[in-house]
Amino acid sequence: MRLPPIPRVPGLPRRRRGLRWSVVTAAPAGEAGEQWGDTWFARDLVRALRSQGQQAKVVARGGAESQARDDDDVVLVLRGLRKVTPRPGPATWMLWVISHPELVDADEAAAYDLVFAASNHWTRAGEMRAIPLLQATNPERFSPAAGPPDSGEPILFVGSTRGEYRPIVRDAIACGAELAIYGVGWDAYLPADRIRGDFLPNAQLPAAYASAGIVLNDHWPDMAAEGFLSNRLFDAAATGTRIVSDPAAGLGEVFGDVVRTYASAEELRSILCGAPASELADRSARVQLAVTIAREHSFDARARELIERAEHARRG
Repeated sequence: MRLPPIPRVPGLPRRRRGLRWSVVTAAPAGEAGEQWGDTWFARDLVRALRSQGQQAKVVARGGAESQARDDDDVVLVLRGLRKVTPRPGPATWMLWVISHPELVDADEAAAYDLVFAASNHWTRAGEMRAIPLLQATNPERFSPAAGPPDSGEPILFVGSTRGEYRPIVRDAIACGAELAIYGVGWDAYLPADRIRGDFLPNAQLPAAYASAGIVLNDHWPDMAAEGFLSNRLFDAAATGTRIVSDPAAGLGEVFGDVVRTYASAEELRSILCGAPASELADRSARVQLAVTIAREHSFDARARELIERAEHARRG
């Protein structure tokens, strides 16, 4: 039997119905996708959308055509290495370029109702009418309370080789830094005692960052030049750990001087093998940065903006 509608109380605002979202990621489905940062990025974003009254789910690589729901209000594509072509229908299609901006052209962007870019410095953003929307972190997991400081690896790097001997790792090893690595492919470049494992489960990542003496970070050259700041920066900074990174456009605008950058192998050698860790940002400055990151660069903050933009686009 169909129940009668609940009468609306005069004077109370009408409750807004949550939109239905599919968040499409470039990561594959199944076990392989568990090793992709894109998977966890999408999950944290979906959690944030749901916490704000939205109905959302993650759609893995190749699923935009087969898994996205016909009655979706919004399809948000997290653009990495894979291009997704919007399909006809009533849904609002939004593109968030979070990596590899060199792969995105104006024709691809024009097929979407809204385009976001994880950079404040993308030179083609104006051409594509892209709205700056930086990457983010989940401060419920990544926080200074995630692990005791300076109780873990002295120097930590988490990431695959990407098919090359990444310069920050090569230079750190060359100066004799006490570096521990998690990632695929490093056995081609490093002795086994340097490699902690092919994969560090995401659930263990907050504690690994929070307890490390120093976390190393780097970028693809195109992403550094265009200001696409690594997600690792947001996650690690949210734990209050020390971070050393290659330079990237706009990095100082977000992280100030708490994240130490280096411009040459010699400078990195001085930071890691010469100066003691105490000469990097002190604990109070790092924790204050963590508070700022949690407030301004959480997935909750990103979800709020995405919801507002989507609702405005649909009204228009």
